[in-house]
Amino acid sequence: MSTNAVIVDAVRTGSGKGKPGGALSGVHPVNLLQQTLQALLSRNDFDPALIDDVIAGCVSQTGEQALNIARTAALAAGLPESVPGTSVDRQCGSSQQAAHFAAQGVIAGAYDIVIACGVESMSRIPMGASSQGQDPNVGPLSARFPEGLVGQGISAELIAAEWKLDRAALDEYAARSHLLADEAHRAGEFDNEIVPITLPDGNVHSTDETVRASTTADGLAGLRTSFASEEYSARFPQIDWSITAGNSSPLTDGASAVLIMSEDRANELGLRPRARFHSFAVTGSDPLYMLTGVIPATTKVLQRSGLAIDDIDTFEVNEAFAPVPLAWAGSLNADPAKLNPRGGAIALGHALGASGTRLLTTMVNNLERSGARYGLQTMCEGGGMANATIIERL
Repeated sequence: MSTNAVIVDAVRTGSGKGKPGGALSGVHPVNLLQQTLQALLSRNDFDPALIDDVIAGCVSQTGEQALNIARTAALAAGLPESVPGTSVDRQCGSSQQAAHFAAQGVIAGAYDIVIACGVESMSRIPMGASSQGQDPNVGPLSARFPEGLVGQGISAELIAAEWKLDRAALDEYAARSHLLADEAHRAGEFDNEIVPITLPDGNVHSTDETVRASTTADGLAGLRTSFASEEYSARFPQIDWSITAGNSSPLTDGASAVLIMSEDRANELGLRPRARFHSFAVTGSDPLYMLTGVIPATTKVLQRSGLAIDDIDTFEVNEAFAPVPLAWAGSLNADPAKLNPRGGAIALGHALGASGTRLLTTMVNNLERSGARYGLQTMCEGGGMANATIIERL
């Protein structure tokens, strides 16, 4: 008899611009995750001493995000000393992987109650801060990839070229993300998932600072490309240079957390399961293209689930760069109307380690509001990997 791993609750912060002066830039990342954990627990009446583990995604585990931020945030949040914590780095999919580990531990019988969560303060810990001294083109990897690997921006350009996605298509998609996110905010669709964060000055942040309601494709068309260079133009003549700050996800501060239990334990505690984990997949992909792993990961999770792409009611595909969800949808013949229906990371932000459980939180709430059954989430990850998750609303 199998054990169901269920989502009892899921919350996230509003996004803050990941730069000095951003809405959350004054909040220490431990405090950011601490307040998110406290908000999650305040919504669910049970003894926190029953929690078996806290698993947190965090990419730049250095400086203020070092020393196992899962444990430090759990202690700061007042959880009993008996509750352990561990931090996970699977690049952008870190907290989605945390949710996988948590749910799989429940299914295996190793856990009854786990919190999967994530945090990233990109204003205080710059992207790449933890990778200093690590160059994939110098040392052991260079023997396998003698032509050299590239950064994610160049990978996004290569995907746009491979899938024949021109600048207009990318900008139109980016504008759609802001439009849908703004509409969702106006309709109150994020009200049940965003928890307020108290700032050092006593004010409260409870919205997505990165959403720009006035964004249009025409306006985005005027932005300069971000990654063009003579070196890469010579190496990759197929690139037309179309990736800009406007059709990419912004640097972001944020945190998110999901309360995961066995279905039996949730029922024993009188807590209502909102969704169950149906299927999981993780895969590696070409580290040069890097961001295309969402395609084989989705194929893999659908095969494991026994479901077809048309059986899924909503898709959350992380918008690291606009070519990623567009190439994903085109390759899998997915209904574009089901793709990121409340906007994605281009508008809502991409706080690296927090994004996996942020997408999961948004997906659970969207399934409930729409009355739909199945949701599929997938995240591209640095180095050429991707996670995919299917959940079923209960």
